Amino acid sequence: MDLNTITDIVRRPPDRPGAAWRDGDAWLAGGTWLFSTEQPELRRLVDLTALGWDSLVPGADGLEIGATCTIAELNGFAPPSDWSASALFSTCCEAFLSSFKVWNAATVGGNICMSLPAGPMITLTVALEATYTLWAADGSERTIDAADFVIGDHRNLLAPGEILRRVDIPVTALRKRCAYRRFSLTRLGRSTLFMIATRSPGTADLLLTITAGTTRPVRLAFDGMPDAESLRQRIDALPDDLWFSDPNGTPDHRAHLARHFAEEIRVELTEGGPA
Repeated sequence: MDLNTITDIVRRPPDRPGAAWRDGDAWLAGGTWLFSTEQPELRRLVDLTALGWDSLVPGADGLEIGATCTIAELNGFAPPSDWSASALFSTCCEAFLSSFKVWNAATVGGNICMSLPAGPMITLTVALEATYTLWAADGSERTIDAADFVIGDHRNLLAPGEILRRVDIPVTALRKRCAYRRFSLTRLGRSTLFMIATRSPGTADLLLTITAGTTRPVRLAFDGMPDAESLRQRIDALPDDLWFSDPNGTPDHRAHLARHFAEEIRVELTEGGPA
């Protein structure tokens, strides 16, 4: 897409890029969505890739993912052997409605900040209990739970000039057992529903994350493994207006899928099946 309203590009912004922000700006990382459609309100692009942020930094406390890390880099990451939940990295990368060429440009941070219900990097980071570090235009920063960042379809907590700097996934989440279910109308289609559950080693807890079928991520926590009825009741208690509606599924269809897959996941993690 020829963005004919753009009159300027900041090729090398300040190390704290928010200082360069002004009305009509857009952050440019992969640009796979930015250049895919008209952007009549934009006048300038601020290129974040020139800042050279580290893409993936594993450590004793977990994994730090730079916001400009590409999907291809995440998919190719070789994690420590005891990070069993890292199997979800490739699963979520493969949930993109895109080709490998897009993977080489699209970024983790860009997918999160688009804040679409079917954003698989949102699914991944919410399910693995990540936190996001946000840099404000005034130079301050804040850290928020990934589950709180997206507040609706294409809506999030970012203030004007604020930027997602990095994602931190704790090692405790990376060492959990996991199970997932994903439904789409076609084999390579947009997710109608994407659910991930994790369970701590040696415990009976359950953390169930529901995305794509809801306007924002939903995370249901249980101290002990629930029975089928208790799990169903928690899903049934979700507000009706939380379920998403688009050509890929009605709210009723998505709620039905959530109940069905939640029980499959519960049985899988209870009986020690595939994880």
